[in-house]
Amino acid sequence: MIAEPKLASRAAVQKENSIVDVPSSGSVIQTPNALRSGSKQKTARGKRRVQEVSENAKRRHSERSFPRHRRVSQEHSNNGDVEAVTLFEVVSMGKSAMQSVVDDWIEAYQQDRDTALLDLISFFIQCSGCKGMVTAEMFQSRHDTGLQKKMIEEFDEDTGLQYKKFMAFPWILTVTWPMDMDCGEYPLTMPGPYWKKFRCNFCEFIVMLIHQGQNSVIYDSYLMDTVISLLTELSDSRIRAFRHTCTLSALKLLTALVSVAVNLGVNKDNTHRLYEEERNKMTSKRACHRQEQLEKKIKELQDKQHEIENMMNVIFKGVFLMRYRDVTPEIRANCMEEIGIWMKMYSPFFLNDSYLKYVGWMLNDKQTEVRLKCVLGLQGLYSNTLFISKLELFTSRFKDRIMSMLLDKDHEVAAQSMKLLMFISQNCEDVLSLEDCKTMYQFVYSSHRPLATTAGEFLYKNLLSHHQVPEQEDEVSKQKGRNNHYTSTIKTLIQFFQENELHKHVSYLVDSLWDCASPLLKDWESVTALLLDDPQQGEGLNDSQQSILIEILLASVRQAAEGHPPAGRGTGKKVFPAKERKVQVDDCVKIIEHFIVVLPELLAKYSTDANKVTSLLQIPQYFSMDVYSTCSRIEGHLDVLLKQMKDVIEKHTGPEVLEAGSRAYQALWSKEMAIHNQVNVSRSQLIDQWVDKFNQLLEDFLQEGESLSANEEVVYQILSTLKRITAFHNAHDLSKWNLYDSVSRILTAGSEHGGIPHQITIQALQCTCYSVLWQITTCLEGAFSKENVLAQRSQLRSFCEMCQNCLSHEHPAVKEQAFTVLCDTLIACSYQLHSGERHDLAPLVYTPDAKLQRALLTFIQEQVFTEVEQETQSKASENGDEVNKLDELHRRRSLLAAYCKLVVHSVVEMTTAAEIFKQYMKYYNDFGDIIKETLSRTRQMDRIQSARTLVLCLQQLFLRLKQEQGSSSCGSSIQTISTIKELARRFSLTFGWDQIKSRESVAMMHKDGIEFAFKGFVQNGQKQPPPNIAYLTILSEFSNKLLKPDKKTVYGYLQRYTGNQVLTYKEDGWISLVCYRASLLASGEEDDYYSLTSTDTFKESSQSNHARAMPLKRKLSNESRVSTAELCNSSLLASSDTNGRTPDVKVTPQFISTVIKGGKWLKCSQGRNGKETEEPPDIGHPQDAMLQDQPDVMNEDVDIDTFDMEPA
Repeated sequence: MIAEPKLASRAAVQKENSIVDVPSSGSVIQTPNALRSGSKQKTARGKRRVQEVSENAKRRHSERSFPRHRRVSQEHSNNGDVEAVTLFEVVSMGKSAMQSVVDDWIEAYQQDRDTALLDLISFFIQCSGCKGMVTAEMFQSRHDTGLQKKMIEEFDEDTGLQYKKFMAFPWILTVTWPMDMDCGEYPLTMPGPYWKKFRCNFCEFIVMLIHQGQNSVIYDSYLMDTVISLLTELSDSRIRAFRHTCTLSALKLLTALVSVAVNLGVNKDNTHRLYEEERNKMTSKRACHRQEQLEKKIKELQDKQHEIENMMNVIFKGVFLMRYRDVTPEIRANCMEEIGIWMKMYSPFFLNDSYLKYVGWMLNDKQTEVRLKCVLGLQGLYSNTLFISKLELFTSRFKDRIMSMLLDKDHEVAAQSMKLLMFISQNCEDVLSLEDCKTMYQFVYSSHRPLATTAGEFLYKNLLSHHQVPEQEDEVSKQKGRNNHYTSTIKTLIQFFQENELHKHVSYLVDSLWDCASPLLKDWESVTALLLDDPQQGEGLNDSQQSILIEILLASVRQAAEGHPPAGRGTGKKVFPAKERKVQVDDCVKIIEHFIVVLPELLAKYSTDANKVTSLLQIPQYFSMDVYSTCSRIEGHLDVLLKQMKDVIEKHTGPEVLEAGSRAYQALWSKEMAIHNQVNVSRSQLIDQWVDKFNQLLEDFLQEGESLSANEEVVYQILSTLKRITAFHNAHDLSKWNLYDSVSRILTAGSEHGGIPHQITIQALQCTCYSVLWQITTCLEGAFSKENVLAQRSQLRSFCEMCQNCLSHEHPAVKEQAFTVLCDTLIACSYQLHSGERHDLAPLVYTPDAKLQRALLTFIQEQVFTEVEQETQSKASENGDEVNKLDELHRRRSLLAAYCKLVVHSVVEMTTAAEIFKQYMKYYNDFGDIIKETLSRTRQMDRIQSARTLVLCLQQLFLRLKQEQGSSSCGSSIQTISTIKELARRFSLTFGWDQIKSRESVAMMHKDGIEFAFKGFVQNGQKQPPPNIAYLTILSEFSNKLLKPDKKTVYGYLQRYTGNQVLTYKEDGWISLVCYRASLLASGEEDDYYSLTSTDTFKESSQSNHARAMPLKRKLSNESRVSTAELCNSSLLASSDTNGRTPDVKVTPQFISTVIKGGKWLKCSQGRNGKETEEPPDIGHPQDAMLQDQPDVMNEDVDIDTFDMEPA
């Protein structure tokens, strides 16, 4: 069946067989990379022979197979481009149209089908990344008994090549490839745009091959049989490259066959219709030969369709059924993607339960990509109403699984599942129950915006789109600015929000509906008309509905003005294209033009409701300054708005209303606009009125003394006025009113005489803090004289003294406020913020003295780390008040974070953080993240000082334990020892895997620890251990962070205190020393193996280095593991095992090859005979040669005396 090969080809086959020692005869084709695979042959002479023959065969074959493309390639070569010779190079380069490439191959196939087919086979092998060769031999008999022996896959150790023999009838193909292909990359998995384009070209070539040959070569019972047999065999290979490439090829081949089958079905239906028309004609007009031709054509189309379906069945059963559960997720994803296309394109054949079940099963796949392809495929089916009847059984079986995928860990899968369920709801009646829909509605509050917007679209179509405004509307409804349809829609939306009881998530609901219902949400005229409507007339809104509608109005205004999603749903502000930017500008103009008129009316109507006016006063914050000049009606209505804002602020004293009013004045007060003077005059009049009133009330209050403190009316007037001044002082610089002098009199009088209500004291502290901060900001922005800076310095110090006095106030709220404002002020005046920038502001740098630092630390210990909160939380849990419990926890976390900022910014001494670090284990669930971040920041500032703080923390806990041992039992002390040991272990984990960076700090910790343990110990032969010897048990937790040379140095330093006679003591009092010695001596080489994971100087090695290093690691650690296990059985260490430890995340170390410097052999621990053994290095590995140029920091002996480690 295959033509007899020419002499050159026969010689090539004989030479190849003589080299690889595989008996074969027939045709041969080699890839252009055969030289690289030939380099693994035994002799150089064999390499030259293979090279010469392969080049000659390749040249003759390419000229015969692709004459036209050869000419094109020569033209490209003359222009300086790379010449494409093989089919793989033509497709990968993609310089020619794919249709012309396929036409050239079909032409070559029709001339010499065996040679062209071998080219195609070689193309598939090369696309798999194979660097070897493909040979073919004839298989004449299907019943050859030696066939099974030839269907083998073996490895030749001499040549380093791997062989696979399989039958692609009527041939037996032999594929040869290097062994290193098993774990290497191949074209389908290589990154970069070039290989991405190659994948597209590869798939296009397969589809185009079937499309161009659908009327000729695919029905010759030769091409398709061979190709399908080849792809089926290679898709079952254990080599991933072959399996992935050939599976994708077979799937794309089936997709192309499906397209052919669809075309045949269309042609058959058209022909059958013509045949029926011809047969229905009258006998006199009927053409018999025409009817016979149509019958013959129908029969031919039926035969072709049957043959195509047989091919599809063979591919599906031979490839898809074997690979849809492949271990490689990419293969599984390809299978699910293609079967979705098949069912959509050729539904009469594929769209049934026999094929749908595979998609349903793979919805449970553990890989995200596979689940996503399944969902996308089902979307194409459920979006077509013609397929719904065939999906009833599948829907009933897998609906629950699809519903559960809304909570998928991958957000994209969850979003697409929501979209799929939306199609099911639209096209399938009574499939989703009311509970299912309510579950889907809840996802409008999801933090992932694509999922939330899809859920919002589902909510809009199911609940809100039924209330559309008709085209014709009565004039009365138009004049009122609303209509019954809009009111019904708004009420439905409000009812949905009320039923969910998530009243703090209005902005998330609006954002979810924005893409699909923005015309509804931006109909501000109808919303404001509905709010201004009298509830007693017509169908108005009740009080709760009005509150929700105002919140929706505010959220829609913010969304239209800013354009980005609320916090938690986006990575930041997005850049709008020109079209969206124009829409945003138009919306901003509408916001100003509408609300500058309507907002005063809304404020007047709801002026007594604090919650409503708080939301309404936030609307001016979203007035865009860029469009002020385009709005002509601003000037006339601005006075009305400012007057109404003033009236609202005068009526309320709540912090939310005052804050919103202050921000509204700040938004309208812009120096660049003409309205600046108008707003400034209104603001100044308001502040003048408050300041004059406050000064008059304060004078009367201080003159009367304590007798007036009982006058509630005067206290209320002072407090309300001070609240308004404080709220405005937060957003506005009120320094010209000199508020510090007048307000500070309250604090001075309170500290000297007392009797000041705590509410007034709290507001006075906040107001004076704003005054100090505004003065500092003004100094930073402008140039001030030295006298002004000194005066500001005096003011700053007096303020800190007043806050320090308030820390001892009898009321806890006053102490908390004093602590908060003091922390803010100290951070603003810290050394990091001013030093080096402006030397003239150096006097403003304030460092708290030791007394103030102790006061701050005492406050934290009393308010944050105290047992009182446990009783409070227990009472809260009994009463079911979880909100108060969370608020209390948030308050304590805020206080702790404020103090940790002082530590991080070096405002207070770093050693004060030792008291914070002591609570790491006890309050891990509440404050563990804050304490851990503080420890990390302090280590970045100063590693040595941070380590000293940890040492101080552990030593103080140990001394407290010794102090308690006199009055407590031994059992409780053991439990406490284990707790401190666990705390030390947690501290040790924070150093990470990079031991080089923490080398000095860890060595210092061991130095201080040894000195502390042997404090007061004299080597005079006494057997009584030192009083602090048990501290070495705690210190041993840091031994694994020492490098090998440092362990030796620390052990030598330990010997200075212990001496040789101490090592012979076996009493229980010395067990801590024995344990600590064991931690320094055990597994030193093993720890060095992990210490090379420094990200600064080393990289992760290959798997071969890992395999070579592991036996050496096991040799080095066998001897030391025995002694460590014996010591761990002691009673003291056993007690620590009983302590419950919070499980930590285990980090797998990155194994890298051992560093070999100067060609020295690595010394391991003692062998079986007690002598040191040596392992010869593998000096031929390129990784070792690369590492030889690195500094050998592991082998440097550290002189520990440089750390001042002389005995005290």
